Amino acid sequence: MRRILPLAALTLIIFSTSAIAQIEIGASFELRNEDPESGFGLRIQKGFFEILPMVDVGLRAHFSYFREENQVDDSGGFSYSEDLTNYDFGIAAYGGVSLGLMEPYIGLGLGSETTDINVDYPLGAGPGPEEGEESNIYWNTFVGAKVTIIPLVKPFVEYRYSNKELGEPTLADAQNGRIMFGVNLSF
Repeated sequence: MRRILPLAALTLIIFSTSAIAQIEIGASFELRNEDPESGFGLRIQKGFFEILPMVDVGLRAHFSYFREENQVDDSGGFSYSEDLTNYDFGIAAYGGVSLGLMEPYIGLGLGSETTDINVDYPLGAGPGPEEGEESNIYWNTFVGAKVTIIPLVKPFVEYRYSNKELGEPTLADAQNGRIMFGVNLSF
């Protein structure tokens, strides 16, 4: 909770500034190479510098939610259920250019990720319910493109790489990437 309050206050200050030009609210379907593998995301972003007509620079707040429930059965008839929940939130700066109908962009940000694991064994089998939680702070970078079919609706595709160690990336960090498909509504 201590991490959410400063991030929420910063987001409120940024998005209430009158010098900001445009607001976009979006939703996405997200895929990644770790369990749970698929989830959904929400984002809100505002652009700065409306003086520059082809340049889009702004700030974004995002939230992603992944959940998976597994029923595990072994050959001896023993079974248990495992519930994995992962959510992350963050704030990022982005920049892009308008090339007619397409708007490619890149960005960099910070966030926090939490993973909850709940294992539930049947009554009388196993050690009983187990719970665990792991949280970490990460930096991320992303690249994507929006397509403007009509000015209000902007479908997008984006790839986000997150480094949870806050150190130098390695080849083993390849599972920290995710691809997103979504739609932004522009106001």
